[in-house]
Amino acid sequence: MNQGYGSQNMAGHLRRVLVKRPDSAFAVSDAARWHYTGRPNLEIALKEHCRFVELLDRAGTEVVYHEEPQPKRADAIYVHDPAFVTDKGAILLHMGKLLRRGEEEAIGRRFESLGIPIFYKLDGDAIAEGGDLLWIDHDTLAVGQGFRTNGEGLRQLTLAMRALEVKVIPVPLPYFQGPDACLHLMSFISIIGEKIAVVYPSLMPIPFWQELRNRGFSFVEVADEEFPTMAANVLSLTPTSCVMLAGNPITKRRLEQVGFKVLTYVGNEISLKAEGGPTCLTRPILRTG
Repeated sequence: MNQGYGSQNMAGHLRRVLVKRPDSAFAVSDAARWHYTGRPNLEIALKEHCRFVELLDRAGTEVVYHEEPQPKRADAIYVHDPAFVTDKGAILLHMGKLLRRGEEEAIGRRFESLGIPIFYKLDGDAIAEGGDLLWIDHDTLAVGQGFRTNGEGLRQLTLAMRALEVKVIPVPLPYFQGPDACLHLMSFISIIGEKIAVVYPSLMPIPFWQELRNRGFSFVEVADEEFPTMAANVLSLTPTSCVMLAGNPITKRRLEQVGFKVLTYVGNEISLKAEGGPTCLTRPILRTG
């Protein structure tokens, strides 16, 4: 039955996706408070976002907008993090970054307006963000354990996944740049095809690297000089095409060498200043295949 939602993989055909345009909240004056490298220019950010959405549209993806104003939440354009969509409906998370609390309820209201039921909601001391949740396949979810997703978040997600018959694999994350920086599991890995992942090996936990190798994954490695420009953050559009930030020619070439069509967008304002790549800017609603 085609119910219009369900996204338990990272690399099927992206049929339907939620995005949020940058607004005045994103052009935050106190960039340091949000851990941005500078204040985003809203006029340029809007143009960059529009061109990014055009790439999705041309690839055949239905783009749905999350329009509810969130005046005090600069990061709200990164719709990947407050929730994710399963075959049984949406799971509302609980943000580890305190400044982002409240995004969960807002995105939940948008899902319900689209006819997507709320299947589960984290509560209590649980924290988890979408950037720490990586579908290895339809029945396996890797959950990063770091500053944005804690043990109680893992416990509650594991409970929710039982109803979906999904196995959960915990992945301890490195300290890296500390609690103020945004290091998600998906900061150093993107699954883009059938057992193909883009990875930054220097941050890969060895047991997780071994787990994926044992499952038959091959890796497209990100060069050291391209990790800061988010070359590891790649959004799969189809099993053989993807979109990534412009300015990462080494990784782009390596992807093309293994048969991928690679689309790029300029994201100086919407991505590089605020630590959010193409996956962060999107919340898949429906993937097939």
